[in-house]
Amino acid sequence: MNDLASLSAEDLQALETSLAQEYSYVAGNKLSLNLSRGKPGAEQLALSEGLEETINGNYRTADGTDTRNYGEIRGIADARELGSELMGAPADAIIAGGNSSLFLMHLTVSTALQHGLWGDARRWSAHPEPKVLAPVPGYDRHFALTEALGIGMVNVDMGANGPDVEQARALVKDDAGIKGIWCVPKYSNPTGCVYDDATVAALAELPREAAADDFVVLWDNAYAVHDLVTPPPQLASLHEAARAAGTSNHIVQFASTSKITFAGGGVAFVSSGEDVLNALQQRLSFMMIGPDKVNQLRHSRFLKGRLREHMAQHAEILRPKFDLVENVLSAELGNLGIADWTRPQGGYFVSLDLRPGLAAQVVDMAADVGLTLTPAGATYPYGKDPVDRNVRIAPTFAELDELETAMQVLTLCVKLASVRQILSGQV
Repeated sequence: MNDLASLSAEDLQALETSLAQEYSYVAGNKLSLNLSRGKPGAEQLALSEGLEETINGNYRTADGTDTRNYGEIRGIADARELGSELMGAPADAIIAGGNSSLFLMHLTVSTALQHGLWGDARRWSAHPEPKVLAPVPGYDRHFALTEALGIGMVNVDMGANGPDVEQARALVKDDAGIKGIWCVPKYSNPTGCVYDDATVAALAELPREAAADDFVVLWDNAYAVHDLVTPPPQLASLHEAARAAGTSNHIVQFASTSKITFAGGGVAFVSSGEDVLNALQQRLSFMMIGPDKVNQLRHSRFLKGRLREHMAQHAEILRPKFDLVENVLSAELGNLGIADWTRPQGGYFVSLDLRPGLAAQVVDMAADVGLTLTPAGATYPYGKDPVDRNVRIAPTFAELDELETAMQVLTLCVKLASVRQILSGQV
């Protein structure tokens, strides 16, 4: 099939009739499919069943700490070493927390807002309208967290190598109300891009260029080791770039094992300069006597010396799913001129861009025949995609046969909605 925009009205009408009949047939199948969240599949979770065998009655760390007892609020040394491998930062610059990096992000942002991160009078709430930069399309949970704390968001365009740094510089240099920027630097959610070296260096410098003296780069490296290709693309060390720029206390990195072992029972990490770590430790001390150190010990033993091997097993499971998504998109939409999509080398998502004005319609059409997708607009702050075109595909949780069916349904909806839009004379 040729570019749809080049077809005659008669051919488009015939195509619409055919696609509508196919859509009606699919609706009669009473499907129940879901591509809405980036969850590990059951086969991935099974890779970590050996976690339960690592303790075997020995609860003491390499330095003799009894993990069954109170204390070690920054986490055991063994776990911080694991965090170092994930984050590219020294273990003494890391706190190993509970099972959720999202919790540590909330802790960091709420502390910056209400108490400050540097042991002085600086706090975001001193400004009447604090806000952060939000690269778009981006991660919906970052946006939800920010909105829940009453912090505003300003969109920054996401490109193939990361956020538009020049745009970010222009926004922060004269506006002291802009207090930070969210980043997913490797296999960004949802586009899958990897920040290039120049972008990493520029972001490390950004706190020095910002009008706000309490500006923070919030670096959520959720997919640091989630590669699908060998050799994988390399991400420059933000820790080293920040140290060179003198901005270590304005860079906060996050990571976790949530998609490495058990999604609900992993270990989360936060890394920054000592001032920030002290501030976070103080806030944590009001919430707990110490983290789950037994789970930290379990993870550090299970993954020590074999993290790369373990993630290669994940890749073997996920690669066919991402290949399937690419194959169906190419076969069904590749020559039609109605969609563009990313081809990530790792991570958990594929970003699909449609003709402007169609994302919400396609998501609704899919839902009506039994396919749940991430809500249209979710990849933008406040759920508002300004051109209503981005759809996030999360292929990891479905089995291959279900994924094949889901992608055929999705592409059918895209084609039918696009034909109808062209026939109506809209953009």
